[in-house]
This record gives sequence, C-alpha cells and structure tokens, in this order.
Amino acid sequence: MTKNDILWEKAKRIFPGGVNSPVRAFKAVGGTPIVFESGKGSKLTSVDGKEYIDYVGAWGPQILGHAHPAITEAIKKAAGNSASFGASCNLEIELGEKILSSIPSIEIIRFVNSGTEAAMSALRLARGFTGRNKIIKFAGCYHGHADFLLVKAGSGAMTFGTPDSKGVPESYASETLIARYNDINDVDRIIKMHEKEIAGIILEPVVGNMGVVLPEKDFIEGLRSRCDKIGALLIFDEVMTGFRVSRSCAQGLFGIKPDLTCLGKIIGGGLPIGAYGGRREIMEQLSPLGPVYQAGTNSGNPVVMAAGSAALENLTPTVYEKLEHLSNMLEKGFKKFSKRKILIQRCGSMMTLFFVNDAEARIRSADDLDIVDRKIYGEYFQHMLKNGIYLPPSQFEAFFVSAAHSEEDISRAIEAFSKF
Repeated sequence: MTKNDILWEKAKRIFPGGVNSPVRAFKAVGGTPIVFESGKGSKLTSVDGKEYIDYVGAWGPQILGHAHPAITEAIKKAAGNSASFGASCNLEIELGEKILSSIPSIEIIRFVNSGTEAAMSALRLARGFTGRNKIIKFAGCYHGHADFLLVKAGSGAMTFGTPDSKGVPESYASETLIARYNDINDVDRIIKMHEKEIAGIILEPVVGNMGVVLPEKDFIEGLRSRCDKIGALLIFDEVMTGFRVSRSCAQGLFGIKPDLTCLGKIIGGGLPIGAYGGRREIMEQLSPLGPVYQAGTNSGNPVVMAAGSAALENLTPTVYEKLEHLSNMLEKGFKKFSKRKILIQRCGSMMTLFFVNDAEARIRSADDLDIVDRKIYGEYFQHMLKNGIYLPPSQFEAFFVSAAHSEEDISRAIEAFSKF
C-alpha cells in the first residue's frame, strides 16, 4: 500500500466517509482521494511525493497561488503577536477599509468565520430589517449549509422547497421559496403569491455550484427592480466571485448594486473567513446598535485579517490581466482539442467544462443539467489526475486559474485533455 492508501484508511476510521467536507470523498468521480502534504504556487504535492498542477485552488481562495510569500509572511508576523485576541484589533480595520474601498455597495461590513455564516447572518439581517420572513433563492445556487437554505427546487408550479438534508425540519424549508435562475418570469410568479412576505432575494451573481452559470442581463437587472418595487433586499452571495471575477466583484462587473453582499474565500488569503456588508441603514440594525443579534469569538481573527489584507494588496490590475489571458488560453485549448462534445462556461478565471449531448446548448439554470454526461466527467477527471492535473472531483463545481499558473501549466492541461 502507498502512504496515501494507508492514510486514507485511517481517515475513514476517524471522519465520516473519511472527509471533513463531502466532495473531497471522490464519490462523484471514483477512485481514492489524494491526501496532500504541501502546496507552492500552482502546484500541490501529495504525501507520496506526486506533484499536481492545481486547478481547484482550495475552491477559489488561492487566487495568488499556494504559499504566496507576502501572505505567508503576514501570517507569521500576525501569529507571533497572538493567534487570537477575542477583541478588536488593528488588522481587522485595515482589511475592512480595503474591502470598502473596492466595493461601493458596502458602507459597513462585519467579519465572520465562513461563507455559510455570512449568508445565514445576512438573511437574518434582511428579515430583521424588513420585518418579513420569506426568502427567494434559486435552484442550483449554494449559500452554505444553514438549515433554511438546504432545500431542493420544486418542479413546475411548486413554490415551497423541501429539505435537501435529513435533520432539516420542513418548517424551516417552508420559509424558502425556490425560483429558476435566469427566469425573471418565475420570480414574478412567486412575488405575485407572496409579495408582502418576502424579506429578500439571494443569489450567486455568477453561479459556481451547478457549474459556472452567468446571469442574463434582463434577469439580474430585473431582480434589482423587483426588490425596489416590493421593499425586499437584494443579496449577492459573492463568497466565490468576490475579488475573483474582478476587483469590484461580480456586482462591479455587471453594474448592479445589491443591498447586502456576502464575501469569503479570497478575502481571507486562504484562511477561513466570511463577511457580510451593505447599506449603512441596514447594517446598523445589527447588535450592538440594533436588535439583530450575531456574534463570533474568532470574527476578525488577527491572523486571518493579516492574510486577507496581504492578498488584496497583491491583487493588482496586472494580476487580473494575467488571469484573463491564462483562462482564455485554457478555454480555447480545451475547445480546440476536444474529441467530444463539450460546453465551457466561464467568467474570468472561474469556469466549468461540461460533457454534453448538444454542444450548441447553454446551461442557464438547474433545469438544463440533464444535458450533462456525469459519467464521462468521472473518466475525464481520472485521466487528468493520472497526467498530473488536479481538477474539482465533481462535474458541478467550478475550477480556477491562479496568478501563479504559467503558460506551461496551461499547455500541460490542454495537452493532457487532448489525449482523452
């Protein structure tokens, strides 16, 4: 047995399914998960000493690559002054100022510890601010594992969601209304039924959890106008897209100003983080100023704040130019050398390659996912893994290019794909 096999057997005795997050178990693609030991730049190294070009990037935050010198140094310096205060620190103010200067819609921000916590807290705030209970979310959009967000989409004329996980009471799910992404008419249908009950509409402005799906102009602009009309809040979950698709995030890219924004991933420089922010009048409803309670011992943790601040300092215009160049190169290469019908959907440096039965089709919502061949994706994943390319072990996750990738890294991925 290899060292990886031995450790995997141990992991299965210690953790549910051997993992601390489900997709890591490789159930969708088969085979034994890789146990990693280190990462540097665009590469990951397994416990068996095998090197892989990484296109997962810790699911997005490693936009500058693994172990970036400035981030590593910032972490060391901050940790030397204490790993946690449980009190205010200068570093959280520094990172907060950087975020506010990049995202005009955020006038006040609060740091939390994960994207799940950010979305959960933003929705509690929306309910507290509006005095309403119901939330519209979209099938295929993932906002963390809070109980009332783990719901399936209804089909046809169904409005209410049903629990997508055991342990979630139906009464929680009943406050979540499910709509089709990119379908403003479906949103209108729900609004007509529940106009005075809707506290907010939450969405990924670029979906990354049913594969990359971009919003259509009339859809995203329509959401803004509908929220204004009925007095609900528009909430952008930019945990994945924040500082990834542009310095001003997806909202800057599309010119839409949400009422609340959820952030995570990149703003922590690779360490666990979440944040939510928005208009002053809304955010001032939070305790200690207002009646909406939310707290966290490690919120604003100095080590995380230092890492995030270093990451944002290094996200220069040149970095975004490089990311677009490399991502475009990868997309074109896959399309040129594919021996099968494929569909690539991309926004900046996040993209998904779908194996489809109709290369002219587009995925606009979760209703379109039937065109995707999931079995072939598993075969493709294993082929690429054998060729030293590490991709998301799921067809419906985005993969990411980092500023640490080189043209040679991109060419190696294209070459491996051309042999599949």
